Amino acid sequence: MKKRLIALTMVLLVFGQMSAEACTNLLISKGASKDGSTMITYAADSHVLYGELYHWPAADHPAGTMLQVREWDTGKILGEIPQVAHTYNVTGNMNEHQLAIAETTFGGRKSLRDPKGIMDYGSLIYITLQRAKTAQEAITVMTDLVEKYGYYSSGESFSIADKNEVWVLEMISKGTVEKGAVWVAQRIPDGYISAHANQARITKINFNEPENFRYSSDVVSFARAQKFFEGKDKHFDFSAAYAPLDFGAVRFCDARAWSIFNRVNPTFGKKYEAYAMGDLTKKRMPLYVKPDHQLTVKDAMELMRDHYEGTPMDMTKDVGAGPSACPYRWRPLTWESEGKTYFNERAISTQQTGFSFVAQCRDWMPDALGGILWFGVDDTYSTCYTPIYSAATQVPSSFANGNGDMLTYSDDAAFWVFNRVTNLAYMRYDEIIKDIRKKQTTLEAKYIRTVKAIDVAAKELYQENPADAIEFVTDFSVDNANKMVEQWRELEKYLWVKYLDGNIKVEENGKFKYNPSGLMPVSPKNKPYSEEYRKKIVQDTGDRLLEPAAVQ
Repeated sequence: MKKRLIALTMVLLVFGQMSAEACTNLLISKGASKDGSTMITYAADSHVLYGELYHWPAADHPAGTMLQVREWDTGKILGEIPQVAHTYNVTGNMNEHQLAIAETTFGGRKSLRDPKGIMDYGSLIYITLQRAKTAQEAITVMTDLVEKYGYYSSGESFSIADKNEVWVLEMISKGTVEKGAVWVAQRIPDGYISAHANQARITKINFNEPENFRYSSDVVSFARAQKFFEGKDKHFDFSAAYAPLDFGAVRFCDARAWSIFNRVNPTFGKKYEAYAMGDLTKKRMPLYVKPDHQLTVKDAMELMRDHYEGTPMDMTKDVGAGPSACPYRWRPLTWESEGKTYFNERAISTQQTGFSFVAQCRDWMPDALGGILWFGVDDTYSTCYTPIYSAATQVPSSFANGNGDMLTYSDDAAFWVFNRVTNLAYMRYDEIIKDIRKKQTTLEAKYIRTVKAIDVAAKELYQENPADAIEFVTDFSVDNANKMVEQWRELEKYLWVKYLDGNIKVEENGKFKYNPSGLMPVSPKNKPYSEEYRKKIVQDTGDRLLEPAAVQ
């Protein structure tokens, strides 16, 4: 038992160091969506990542133009590569052709890092979005870039979607052995969904299905040469070779993917629950699952809102949730007490999210109008997703690069407005989150309805003049997002008034209630601690808080 505890401690300490920028992705194929769109989601989680919406306008470049490559995480200059003649409009993680790319970092074997590589994972995403039109073209661009210029980052899982297909691409550098990377890409079958969260998820490769699998020519031979794999090619397992499982990889990473699968297919969830809890003796969870029902864009948003509610890992139930059932735990992820190492759960919804999105690709619309990036900042559970057409030629000022940063407060930056509301909620979570979710639900439902009307008008405009249609959806995207942030600012004011000093103001017909004189508010309500939490107080304090008259 002691040896197992020591081993677990090392796993947790190592994982704690590598998980600072942990993210979660969901992929939804056409047949798994209710309207026939494809979707991918992304929660970009980092304690130092500022939530903003990036934009690169379409452009033509003279022959001989060079592109400087900077590491996305740090801004470090890695090198430069030749620019292509024409680059596409990119808004966030989606381009004008409805191509969308997201990622999660799985790290993998530490020996496979190339300090001389030029292409890091962030540059791969945003450069590829400027150069590719389809998912499979994106795979080609990304893998060609790392082969030619080297791969700087650690192991990475990419979600790639166009209007017809969704793919998972997993890649890891060859380290200092040789330039480039080994990789595998797998298409998610129609009617299924997939998810990944900082752990390599592709296992067996069917080398005879080129329509479903693509891979580097040396994906097996390199592993064999490095003694990561022995055996026949047909038994090769990409994840086992390049990112072997341990407790942290399952409990902190695969468990997030499991939480999504569990909500759309409870039978599947029950089957793999013990695995998700970290039992490595159980059969590994597969890459994809068929949901019990087809999913809407609202479903995709909600699946990214999760604290393991209703599962054995429910973060609202243990003492760490405090008296208001707050499902957040401040970092570090692991902690010590009396010589033993413990950990907190790592859920999809987490306080350190910079931004998140649901990218929706729709084949019934022209490409210039079909891609929508439902974008939000801060924690997925309390954000509000606003629709941004991917062909938009501007971004909202509230989301714009340069409007504040992680160390510079800006009153009209969406990131700071949403963080103010969310951090207020942490103080009295079980009550305040209800008001946040009510506003969130109302606005998102309104935006989904509005997009349907905007689509009709934009499509008609497009037939007459595509440029006018793009200007129309740009104006809508910008105006709607900025108005949403203003409404969130009003929500903050309302919450401060309602919950000041731990009280709850009385409301009637949507307004705060005054006494008959109209000069003073009605006495506020006071919600006591739950009986369960009172028992914990008694257990901790004994008779110290017991009224003397009640002492026997």
